Amino acid sequence: MSDRHISQHFETLAIHAGNTADPVTGAVVPPIYQVSTYKQDGVGGLRGGYEYSRSANPTRTALEENLAALEGGRRGLAFASGLAAEDCLLRTLLSPGDHVVIPDDAYGGTFRLFAKVVARWGVEWSVADTSDPASVRAALTPKTKIVWVETPSNPLLGITDIAVVAQIARDAGARLVVDNTFATPYLQQPLALGADVVVHSLTKYMGGHSDVVGGALVVGDAALGEELAFHQNAMGAVAGPFDSWLVLRGTKTLSVRMDRHSENAAKVVDMLTRHPRVTRVLYPGLPDHPGHEIAAKQMRSFGGMVSFLVEGGEEAAVEVCNRAQVFTLGESLGGVESLIEHPGRMTHASVAGSALEVPGALVRLSVGIENVDDLLEDLQQALGRS
Repeated sequence: MSDRHISQHFETLAIHAGNTADPVTGAVVPPIYQVSTYKQDGVGGLRGGYEYSRSANPTRTALEENLAALEGGRRGLAFASGLAAEDCLLRTLLSPGDHVVIPDDAYGGTFRLFAKVVARWGVEWSVADTSDPASVRAALTPKTKIVWVETPSNPLLGITDIAVVAQIARDAGARLVVDNTFATPYLQQPLALGADVVVHSLTKYMGGHSDVVGGALVVGDAALGEELAFHQNAMGAVAGPFDSWLVLRGTKTLSVRMDRHSENAAKVVDMLTRHPRVTRVLYPGLPDHPGHEIAAKQMRSFGGMVSFLVEGGEEAAVEVCNRAQVFTLGESLGGVESLIEHPGRMTHASVAGSALEVPGALVRLSVGIENVDDLLEDLQQALGRS
């Protein structure tokens, strides 16, 4: 029986999809196949299609099946990092002279890939406010092949109406790519809303424990999946078996973790909105957030990422980051532990001086699953109680 027919409920799929019991021992957790090559039953006689672990590995296969099921896609592909997944996607879909629309609020690594790497082989890009359909339309050219979206975005927590922008991209003959890292498939499923490709940094919520680096692509079109799989093998930046096993472990608890992340974040936001040193809170769960209604429509809840601006500018924001104790000062996000960072000097330093530059007074939180009272106490002391 296919994993796809086990259940339509996310929580059940997360535990069972791809996680077939080992046929030899009955082990309920797929083994770590730490192997590079496989014995063949005669020349060309592959057992289960496995010949070399760059091309396929049973542990990675289990993860890829799990990812496809969770996103409601036809094919999932796991990579050594989120940027490796993005690189494979771009080199599969683009040729010199093509054009891409990227968001004006994007992860710094994604911007660097477009501005410093992809542009060198003749791909053009332009920036749009993807929360504004008119801005997306204005950025399109006859050469546009991809519209790239993050929702919620990193680090300003902007929201894009996936269904609307998907239609705009289709009308222009382009594909919509959605980075679903912040939301995860538990909170949001872009393929069901019309996206062509979903991108993940598996390092974040999908792994969930700050102990693995990985990336993924999930598509709804089987032919596109085959094309991406060819390039994945040809380029070689695949997820290793142990990393695949770690992420597969993480996805099993994704739903309960995301519920706790979202619950804690909502209480953190409530405190921040009332703190005199906080000038603005960016969180799609707030009724006055410009994307609140869209987020409520396309997301299960509003997630664990929170950004805010503090009075006193950049130096004050840096001081808040340095004073935190329960919140760990560090890059990345999505682990069980809470993290705090200064995007302008850390994760988004690469966008300085560009249209994507972030405010100096901005602080970004990845709200973990600790006791929320401890998190609130820590933020209050970091901000100062006056």
